[in-house]
Amino acid sequence: MKQKVAFLGLGVMGGPMAGHLAKAGHHVTVYNRTRSKAEQWQTQHAQWDVAVADSPASAAQQAEFIFACVGNDHDLREVTVGPSGAFHAMPKGGVFVDHTTASAEIARELGVQAQSMGITFLDAPVSGGQAGAVNATLTVMVGGDQAAFDRTKPVAMAFSKAFTRVGDNGCGQLAKMVNQICVAGAIQGLAEGIAFGMRAGIDMKLVLEIISKGAAQSWQMEHRGPTMVDDKFDFGFAVDWMRKDLGLCLDEAKQRGALLPITALIDQFYGDVQRMGGQRWDTSSLIKRLR
Repeated sequence: MKQKVAFLGLGVMGGPMAGHLAKAGHHVTVYNRTRSKAEQWQTQHAQWDVAVADSPASAAQQAEFIFACVGNDHDLREVTVGPSGAFHAMPKGGVFVDHTTASAEIARELGVQAQSMGITFLDAPVSGGQAGAVNATLTVMVGGDQAAFDRTKPVAMAFSKAFTRVGDNGCGQLAKMVNQICVAGAIQGLAEGIAFGMRAGIDMKLVLEIISKGAAQSWQMEHRGPTMVDDKFDFGFAVDWMRKDLGLCLDEAKQRGALLPITALIDQFYGDVQRMGGQRWDTSSLIKRLR
């Protein structure tokens, strides 16, 4: 069933995600803080039923589903409950689906506020990076009301390979934190292994091909191992974004009394990479510290 939807935030993730919604036949109204970027997106998708709005509120008018992918808690608060926020204009029963990697705290806060206004908020961070957004293969972890989730899933599958509810508001963000903790550890282990092998003088691309068929296999090994050997980092998920995400993990862990010693150490390693000028390098650039 075709829907009227809005998409707020047209960055490297949001732009392709909104595009997949348009290609699926939905009427898509987009908003971006820099209007010229929204107009460029509109031109690129002119063959579909698309429009550009001047504010989150105007984008949300008459839209049953409002999707967002912005930078951080502050940006999310601005596009939801700010002076021109979408919450003020959403029709009763509308669903706001947030794909930002943000704090669990703001997800719970916005969930309560949305309910008081007769609408629903779902926190739905994604995994899969820019390639997943472009190829419509994102894994989405969702927190929020079951009925709203059930209504949203058929629409969100336009850009997802998996769209799964993990609990109430905040649980989607907590699941994304688990993801980032695991990813950071996997990348550091891979970086150390490759750096060790290269120092030892063995053919690391051959070794990676061999061990990727065994217990060491991982997405990072298959997709980033060879590029780490080649010293290529001009793609993928940026170090600045990972540091933001790990900061959320460490803040949440502190509140809950959870121990993340390896994650805290890797966060410092990413700080080293930033000081090397690698703010926009892919997260696999952890190996640069070891060379």
